[in-house]
Amino acid sequence: MKALVFDASALLALLFGEPGAETVEHLMHRASEKDQPMLISAVNWAEVCYRVEGKRGAEALAQAKEFATNASVVVVPADRELSEAAAAYKAADLLGLADAFAAALAGNRKAELVTADREFKSVESEIKIQWLKNQ
Repeated sequence: MKALVFDASALLALLFGEPGAETVEHLMHRASEKDQPMLISAVNWAEVCYRVEGKRGAEALAQAKEFATNASVVVVPADRELSEAAAAYKAADLLGLADAFAAALAGNRKAELVTADREFKSVESEIKIQWLKNQ
C-alpha cells in the first residue's frame, strides 16, 4: 500500500488550524482506516518541532509530539540513502534542503507527498503530490 509522506507544511497546517488542515485530517483518518503508512523525514519533523515550540511554546510542542505518536506518524531517520537522494534535489537547485528530504523520502518510498508548499512544483513530474490549499 502506498504510503503518505508529510512535508512540514502539511502537519503545521493541521496543528495550527491553517488552510488545508481539514484535508490533512481526512487523509490521516483514511490512512489509519486502511493501515496506510504515514511518514515524515526526521529533517521535516525537526522543522515541525521548532516551529510549534517557537510559535506556541513547550507545552504545545509536547502536545504535537503526542499527537504524532497517537496518529502513528513515523519519523524516518535521515540515513545515507535518504541524505544522498535529498542532496541530488538540492544540488540540482530544485528544492531547499528540508524540502529535498521530503521529496527524497516520497521518491524512495514511491509514496504520495502531502504539502502546501508550492516549491514542490519543480518535482511534480517525479513525485505524486497531494496539494493542500494555502490561501
